[in-house]
Amino acid sequence: MSPAHPITALFLDIGGVLLTDGWGLDYRTLAARTFDLDPVELESRHHQAFDTYETGKLSLDEYLARVVFHRQRAFTPVQFREFMFAQSRPHPEMLDLVRRLKAKYALKLIVVSNEGRELNAHRIQAFGLDRLADAFISSCYVHLRKPDPDIFRLALDVTQTPAGQIIYIENTPMFVTIAEGLGIRSILHTSYQATRAELAQAGLVEDQP
Repeated sequence: MSPAHPITALFLDIGGVLLTDGWGLDYRTLAARTFDLDPVELESRHHQAFDTYETGKLSLDEYLARVVFHRQRAFTPVQFREFMFAQSRPHPEMLDLVRRLKAKYALKLIVVSNEGRELNAHRIQAFGLDRLADAFISSCYVHLRKPDPDIFRLALDVTQTPAGQIIYIENTPMFVTIAEGLGIRSILHTSYQATRAELAQAGLVEDQP
């Protein structure tokens, strides 16, 4: 990654980069065990409904009615929602790295993420992402989701920054490839240390706390 053009903005994924996944397979498997659900049925119904939820066309209550509460349960939707929200955890080193780089280089920070509305709102508030990012191009708000390249085009329009001055940090290889196809320099996030080193190669060297 060449630092020939100064980087003035970062595009950031949330799940797997700044925080744990919002509602990944491991959490659904845990939910099936915790609430004594059929894991095969849960996964099948999840895949039928989740894309619609992530693009903001279903509420979380509607998603749960289709996926979990299509039959009588011994627990309530509130209990299940609380379980879902409780699975989110921060990646403190990445959050601190991005904060320091933003302060040092006056970077624009744009979240480009596939997130359902209620999970997104919880994660933004619980982990202070509203104090970090300048805009949220979240699938639930813009009714587009990765891998649709239009979500990246929208982020470019909102940012008003040339693609060559942006670095995108993402943990899904396909999404990295799509962003790079639009001229956005990208880092496939595998660890804090590796991403920190790649950012430094691009000219974004953090000040130590």
